[in-house]
Amino acid sequence: MQRIVILGLLLLVSGSAFAQESVSVLPKKRRIDRQINAPENVFGYKGEFMLGLTASYGTISSEDSDFMVYLANVNVDGALTTVKPFFGYFYRDNRCIGLRLGYQYVDGNLGNLDLDLGEQNDITLNVSGMEMRSDSYSVALFHRAYVAIDPKGQFGLFAEIEGAAQMGTSEFVNNAGNTMRYTKSENLKLKIGFNPGVAVYIFPSVCATVSVGLGGVQYTQVEQFDEAGNPTGQRRAAKMRFRLNIADIHFGMNIHLWNKKKMARRY
Repeated sequence: MQRIVILGLLLLVSGSAFAQESVSVLPKKRRIDRQINAPENVFGYKGEFMLGLTASYGTISSEDSDFMVYLANVNVDGALTTVKPFFGYFYRDNRCIGLRLGYQYVDGNLGNLDLDLGEQNDITLNVSGMEMRSDSYSVALFHRAYVAIDPKGQFGLFAEIEGAAQMGTSEFVNNAGNTMRYTKSENLKLKIGFNPGVAVYIFPSVCATVSVGLGGVQYTQVEQFDEAGNPTGQRRAAKMRFRLNIADIHFGMNIHLWNKKKMARRY
């Protein structure tokens, strides 16, 4: 009887030891780290300041017309120049707020244009001797959200939203006929726009950007005056339009004053 009891105790002890060994062999659960917030995936670090400049330049001439079937004796040329310096601060990783100032100059000349829609429509038109000049200044607040598309954070995409106010004057001169006609207008434009783009670090602290306008919500007010300064008319318009505007492409350059990306790589 004593042997049976001792044998039972030995079996019980060995069974518990085997159970402990079996539990210890089971793999431990580990948390999967996808490194979404890892330093190598950060394009801009919290606390960075940046100075930048975007600019665009475009021209139009008689060769750009797509309606030469209906237009004849076309003599037109013009240019659009835009310069916008800005300042930004990264309040958190990949998130930036800033202030942008801008200047825009438009110059256009219409020497001659004949419109002929055919004998069936019986519509002909001739416009000549018109000139237009426009100067405007703008101020805008913007917010950018960056996404790094490579492990080192050298290439990135950004989505920008801005609220802008633009003020300026335009001058129209009509030299056709014996009497010159002059009209001046004062323009005001309020806009909330969306400008996505691409950013690339070409140097450790220098970043090149390309952005394009996708439209937004816009309010425009125009007041016209004659050459004596008397008001001759006004116009107000509001619109909401979202579309790709190839005429609103901007090339920019950013300088990061504190290169935290380089400092982070040391650790």
